[in-house]
Amino acid sequence: MGAFVVGFRLLRKEQRREAERSEDERKEQAAKISAWVEMHRKVDGSRELAFHIHNASDMPIYEVELPLPSPDGPEVTEFVGLVPPGQTIRRPAPADWLRTYVDPEPIQIEFQDSAGRRWTRDEQGTLVQAGQSTDLTGPEA
Repeated sequence: MGAFVVGFRLLRKEQRREAERSEDERKEQAAKISAWVEMHRKVDGSRELAFHIHNASDMPIYEVELPLPSPDGPEVTEFVGLVPPGQTIRRPAPADWLRTYVDPEPIQIEFQDSAGRRWTRDEQGTLVQAGQSTDLTGPEA
């Protein structure tokens, strides 16, 4: 009877370990994606406020969107599309954001990983898979 109890406990421990490993593999690419707004110097020397989307993973991300708050009404979405692996994509930010810009700051991003899973990372760095409500990685932006 004692051997059965010990065997059962070891089995449960191994199942928990395997579930954690599976969770880590599932969120591995998504944890390497970040987005922020920052002042950027253009080729002509002028400065503009730009969104930066960085993909530090080895695979592209797809259907990238930046939900932007709008003071005048409903949220507007900046569609970026694809971000290749290891690259940072820049898109101009709305001109009216320049009045309130002080320092680089994270922004919300929504994207699909290479396995087809949909993710959202908010301004605080919290990463959540679509259809889930739990924090998967904490602030890692």
